Amino acid sequence: MLRRAFLKGAGAAALGLLTGCRAAEVPAEETLADAARPRGLHYGASVAYEVYDDPAYAELYRRQVGILTTDWALKFDAIRPDRATWWFDGGDDMLAFARGIGAPLRGHALVWNENAPGWLWALVEAGELAEVRRVFDEHVERVVDRYRGRLHSWDVVNEPFWPGHGLPGGWRDGPWYRAYGEGYVRRAFELARRHDPEVRLVLNEAHTERMDDVGEAVRRGLVGLVRELLDAGVDLYAVGLQGHLYAYFEETTAYDYPRFAAFVHELGELGVRVFITELDVSDEWLIRQGKGAAERDAWVAEQYRSFLGEVLQVPAVEVVITWQLADKYSWLRAWAPVRPLPFDDALRPKPAFHALREALATAPAR
Repeated sequence: MLRRAFLKGAGAAALGLLTGCRAAEVPAEETLADAARPRGLHYGASVAYEVYDDPAYAELYRRQVGILTTDWALKFDAIRPDRATWWFDGGDDMLAFARGIGAPLRGHALVWNENAPGWLWALVEAGELAEVRRVFDEHVERVVDRYRGRLHSWDVVNEPFWPGHGLPGGWRDGPWYRAYGEGYVRRAFELARRHDPEVRLVLNEAHTERMDDVGEAVRRGLVGLVRELLDAGVDLYAVGLQGHLYAYFEETTAYDYPRFAAFVHELGELGVRVFITELDVSDEWLIRQGKGAAERDAWVAEQYRSFLGEVLQVPAVEVVITWQLADKYSWLRAWAPVRPLPFDDALRPKPAFHALREALATAPAR
């Protein structure tokens, strides 16, 4: 993919925070990033090439976000689509955009068992695990070296647990697990720290919000892993909790946001910060029930309000990231015409925007 020309005008600095406002006052013109800053929080969104293709969307980012996360550009399968290729244009372009709007950039996701291209699985299936280990080490070292000193933080390991794979301890299967066993997580963190002494290192996980057997298993495994890493002296700055919320779980497993906040507090008590890394709210189940856009938008907004109203009470929470900003660019649109984000297809603020902004603005100061 050829690098795209950087958008003209993207170099304007991010908007400054409003001063002199009490937490309960949320001025109509206040942006999401503005609302977060006085509370000691960072609000942002994931970013991909839509900001190069859609100037209005790029401007929305410039106004609304204070931090960015690479959406897919720094994942293994993007950088190494085949064994001979190292493709860094995507990561470089996202970094250029972030710098242009004056926002720090988070790297996502250095190591993940779910996005291995076919050539890597072929090595596993051929029993060439020594070569898989070499590929792992080379990837972490080379990618971290390239962006050394230029990123806010790295999601070093993404989603280490998935009970559905049936492994002991609920671990997620994949090439890196096959090559190193459970030790791949610690190795990734140690290699990353060796090649960038300053970047914040994050362990990112999904499904912890669920109050079913899956959620319980993932939470249990994650707390155990965090304790193990800290006991081993690993420099773990934060745990990332994704926050993909789904309407259809209302039918089978009620969310319990106070209980989830207690889990977030438990992580904070271990001495790590907590980032909400991939927040969105899918209304797909409500679509199937024939609910209209207004009713769905109200439900989505209430989930933002209720979820963050509990989570942001925990002092360890520093960052809130939504996975993109506008509905039309949501990854969830691959399955249904959902409305999961703060802005609609025309980039207009929705009830979710107001709920999110209010939650940020009224959160206790860090």
